[in-house]
Amino acid sequence: MADNIAISLENVSKVFKRYQRPADRLKEIFLPGKTYAKEFWALRDISLEIPRGETWGIIGRNGAGKSTLLKIITGTLQPTSGKVQVNGRVSALLELGSGFNPEFTGRQNVFFNGRLLGLNQQEIEKRFEEIVAFADIGDFLEQPVKTYSSGMRARLAFSVASSVNPDVLIVDEVLGVGDAAFQHKCAKRMRNLMETGVTTLFVSHNAGSVKTLCNWSIMMEKGTLKTCGVPEAVLSDYMKRITDKEIESAQVSALASGETNSVPTAENGISSTNGQEKVKVLSSLPKSFRRGSKKATIEEVRILDIDGKEIGESPSIGFNEKVKISVKIRANEAFKSYIVGFHICDRNGNELIATNTKQEEIELGGLNPLDETIVDFEINLPLKPTSYSLSVAITADYEEITSDWIDNAIVFQVSPPNNGKKIHGMVHLPVTISSKKMNSLPS
Repeated sequence: MADNIAISLENVSKVFKRYQRPADRLKEIFLPGKTYAKEFWALRDISLEIPRGETWGIIGRNGAGKSTLLKIITGTLQPTSGKVQVNGRVSALLELGSGFNPEFTGRQNVFFNGRLLGLNQQEIEKRFEEIVAFADIGDFLEQPVKTYSSGMRARLAFSVASSVNPDVLIVDEVLGVGDAAFQHKCAKRMRNLMETGVTTLFVSHNAGSVKTLCNWSIMMEKGTLKTCGVPEAVLSDYMKRITDKEIESAQVSALASGETNSVPTAENGISSTNGQEKVKVLSSLPKSFRRGSKKATIEEVRILDIDGKEIGESPSIGFNEKVKISVKIRANEAFKSYIVGFHICDRNGNELIATNTKQEEIELGGLNPLDETIVDFEINLPLKPTSYSLSVAITADYEEITSDWIDNAIVFQVSPPNNGKKIHGMVHLPVTISSKKMNSLPS
């Protein structure tokens, strides 16, 4: 394995055996050559190389194999087949507190868990005060861990595991531990580790965390590696797959009940030639992803100036300029009511501005099949000068499958303010500042 590679996986697979009865295990021992177990392949032929210093997010539905993959990388599970190589010391934040002895005090468990993570006695003593201060569990440090709440146990475990100064950090859904203040501390420590060049693998169902923390992302499905790329693109593909699964389930339910008219199919999608051309244009935009049942479709998305003039194919918008986001929709089925919305994201996919007609308490009424409607949103864009993406969607209701959703329908640029003012945050809002000089203390 090359020196610049932190983690290398080559055709890694993991199978678990499931027995219906405990006696079946004994039968296999005494009757070799015959199996009584059903095989469950948690991982199949995973090959991946992760360079040093990068942060990779792992996403996927429950049972996709994410946690199994992390346990194999950390060495707590052995693969059934394949080759795993890891360069450097590994610290794993998997099941926080699982390595604690409930009869030991918090202090004793700091030293016990630290040794399990590869620190010697002197290293633990050197870090002890920092670990205790970060966990902030007060006098409970001297009490048995069995008296701790789950939050206190997680705080202490995170503090120990993140103080190891690892070369590789493995994180599995742990940034939600403790109260809000402690979650911020966890996220900040994670960023500090990443900034020092620690290679990080991060599993989370929180799309915002993956977009914010990760350089790259992979998506797993049924034990296989499905997608690899920048987080925004992988998350969009993940959401498309979830929507497709929902549509498939709706088709099965509708066919089982005989309600074939409500089954979303390809034929229920865009039927006009003009509509097909628009879809092709939108789908060909950079990193554009589309999903939905196609009960209604988005025919056109434009950004207009306040006078209704289109700004251009690759729009450049002035700082804090008022624009119209214009969304043309077409109904393929009847709607009693519907919701149209949008969100604007930075280059990492973090949502900065978002709203929809329901949120703004605008009733759009109903739609008949083949009806077309244009919905305009007027908004100022006080955004930091850089590039952004616009995503749009239409749905009948929050609880239903989205009819049409286009991620990154338009990518646009915001220009710097004309007065040369520097914008320090991602969004700049008007601020009123006042000051009052206090009397000086007598010398």
